[in-house]
Amino acid sequence: MEERENTTEVRDEQTMTDHHEETMSSHTEAASEADQDTAQAAPLSEVELEIQRLTELAEENNNRYLRAQADFDNFRRRTVKEREELAKYASLKVVEQLVPVLDNFERAIQASGDNQDFESFSKGVQMIFRQLSQVLDQEGLQQMNAVGQPFNPEYHQAIMQVESDEYEEGIVVEEVQKGYMLKDKVLRPAMVKVSM
Repeated sequence: MEERENTTEVRDEQTMTDHHEETMSSHTEAASEADQDTAQAAPLSEVELEIQRLTELAEENNNRYLRAQADFDNFRRRTVKEREELAKYASLKVVEQLVPVLDNFERAIQASGDNQDFESFSKGVQMIFRQLSQVLDQEGLQQMNAVGQPFNPEYHQAIMQVESDEYEEGIVVEEVQKGYMLKDKVLRPAMVKVSM
């Protein structure tokens, strides 16, 4: 009987040992799974942080873009306004210089009405013409010298062809209306007669 009790005790101890090992194994597996969950959770939070950082960066870049767009729109409106004002008052400088010429014309006309001295009137008009020529000269207006030059359709407008003993064919022989250049641009081509 004593032997049976010993065997039962051994079995009980074995069962307890097995149960203990199973319990330990369960705890180990649970701990291992918890470690894996924790390991997976860490990269997820890093990914979330990266997403959050990139989202903030995208918002910041979008705000910068919107500010730059607004600045550009303001710049464009300001430029259009300045261009309109420039076009509106482009002739301001020339007109300021022409006002004294206009004053002199008025004086000459008034003087000729009061006094019938046409010689003085003629000299006064010549002086005013020189004054006007100087103003236009300062602005870059130049008279073309067409006579004796080869006909050039960029500078000359032929109104007729004439026979000439003095000039060979294709040369401007007479200027009917003067041509003008404004700096390096043709303001008005000269009306000319060309030899044939």
